[in-house]
Formats: sequence, C-alpha cells, structure tokens
Amino acid sequence: MINLNLYISKFIPFTQVEGPGNRACIQVQGCSIHCAGCAVPHTWNKKHGSIIKINDLITKILSTPNIEGVTFLGGEPFDQAKQLAVIGREVKKKGLSVMTFTGYNLSKIIELNDPDHKDLLSVTDLLIDGPFLETKKDFSRPWVGSTNQRFHFLTPHYVHLREELHSIKNKIEVRLNLDGCISINGLIPIEEIKALVNCNIIAKSDHT
Repeated sequence: MINLNLYISKFIPFTQVEGPGNRACIQVQGCSIHCAGCAVPHTWNKKHGSIIKINDLITKILSTPNIEGVTFLGGEPFDQAKQLAVIGREVKKKGLSVMTFTGYNLSKIIELNDPDHKDLLSVTDLLIDGPFLETKKDFSRPWVGSTNQRFHFLTPHYVHLREELHSIKNKIEVRLNLDGCISINGLIPIEEIKALVNCNIIAKSDHT
C-alpha cells in the first residue's frame, strides 16, 4: 500500500446516517470552498484536524463488521483526492461501496482534468456534488441540505435509490465520547441541532 497521510476531522467506524445502509465515514479536514452557512466550518482549516496514515484507516474500515461501504465527506474530499482514491480502491477490493461528497460540480471536476480527481471518481459509486447554498436550503432529500446538490450514480450499485430518495429521511446520531464530550453527525437543520443542544443543557442544569 502507498504510505500517505490524510488530514481528517473525524473517523466514524459505524454510522447509519451518512449514506445508504451501515457505513464507515471519513470526514476530511480542509476545505477550499467555504460555503456560506456551512454547518461544519471547523473543518475548513487543514491544520485544525488530525493526521492519520491511510493504511491505518483502511485497516480500521476493513475490521469493522456489518458495514456495506464507506462515505467520504468534508471538509472537501477532492482536496485530498489522491489519498481517498487509494482508500476507496482498497475497500472496494473487499466488496464495500464508496460514497463521496463534494462542494464542486461534477462538470468542474471533469473540466479540471486532474488525475487524482479522476481516480477518486473511478472508485465512487454514489457522488453528491454541489456547494451548500443557503438560498436554496432544503432537507427533503437524504444527506443533502440544498436543492442544487445532485446525486450522481456513477456505478449501478445504488441506482435503485434514484426513485426512493424522497422517502429516505435525514437523521442525526448523538454520541457520548470517552472524554465526556458529545458529538453529533448526520444532517438536519442547524437550528434543530442548536435547539437539541440547548435542551440538553437546560435538562442537565435542572438536575444538578
């Protein structure tokens, strides 16, 4: 395997809200797009994340039972396309699927003609493209937050979902980490997440 490092915000070995079925999820750190209204601006600066060897990530993914694939989200996955393409290629050898998010439009990625971008596209089964646009905010489809974002079925693997998208609901997962911190992943309006956090803070204060 190639000895490369990846900047990540977090790695979730098992999730049910970051794409179809049970998946592992890599949220990369670093984004060159900076969408207005982004729910995760803390992932923009590459220096604010962790550095991990992609070989270690591959091992973690392949040792996780009962997952059908891995999701790459950001930050901006195509800013680290070379590393993610290697991960995608290795997990697909074991029968897992790959879902990739990008704030770029697919046409722009193709226009750039970058070999690393091509490699990442070549291992991606389901691509969701387009920046989050606050003026087109919409959560009626799974995993996306604005109407301009598009689903590209680059292989037959998830084509059956094309007609089912409006029946799949967005959800979040809330985790209590070993350090006592709470983490949230998934997609619902940021206002609902803030309300949930405030509710938990009030409930905690009422019981102290």
